[in-house]
Amino acid sequence: MTLLDAPTYDPARARRRKIRIAVTVVAVIVLAALAWTYRNWPEEHAVDKFFAALQHQEYETAYGIYFNDAGWQQHQQKYSQYNYADFYRDWGPGGEWGLVKSHRVYGSANTKGFGGGGVVVEVVVNERSEHARMFVQKSDKTLTVYPY
Repeated sequence: MTLLDAPTYDPARARRRKIRIAVTVVAVIVLAALAWTYRNWPEEHAVDKFFAALQHQEYETAYGIYFNDAGWQQHQQKYSQYNYADFYRDWGPGGEWGLVKSHRVYGSANTKGFGGGGVVVEVVVNERSEHARMFVQKSDKTLTVYPY
């Protein structure tokens, strides 16, 4: 066999190669679309857990989710700027949103301006037309009410 001798053309092999390339391209596009669609899922999930705790009237659990610290009761002095009593006044039955009976995450958007990199998650609470907007810090998953 010399350098100029070409192997015989196999149309089945060429077709399988084209199919493999097409499937790979479609899979990459689908995975990229899924990654883009669910890029804020961890932050949306944190806000959903927060409102689920409020809905079940588990305010101490919700306070822990708010600061992403399940053991907040062991070091309450760390949260003296926004203590549990203030949190209960804001998020309890007498707060702005009242008793949370239903909630659903409406959407989210990335932001860089407010306190570094984070996500604003919009939540429909009690089917009200005004949505709650929560800011989730990407680095430590702490929550804040979005002021804008």
